[in-house]
Amino acid sequence: MGDRVEAGKVGELADGEMKAVGAGDKTVLLLNADGALYAIDDECAHQACPLSEGYLEGEVLECGCHGSTYNVKTGEVLQGPAQEGVPSHPVQIDGDKVYISVG
Repeated sequence: MGDRVEAGKVGELADGEMKAVGAGDKTVLLLNADGALYAIDDECAHQACPLSEGYLEGEVLECGCHGSTYNVKTGEVLQGPAQEGVPSHPVQIDGDKVYISVG
């Protein structure tokens, strides 16, 4: 079981918004895709560019560096040049706080 990191408050991110959250020695990206919250690592599998500088449309996140696309629900790579996906992390809501489980 991983560490649970407070990532923000419920309602803080509007649909289509995202924010980078420090989680120990890594950065995780919290995203609001179609009204649901998801979390994936904030580092593209291609050349380690920050995905937080990319573009979110629905459930698809495009890396701003070289155009790799990922499914934000699963972290699966949809289109290269990246050859593999990025880790996804469970998101929990407790009261008005949003948490990400990382580990």
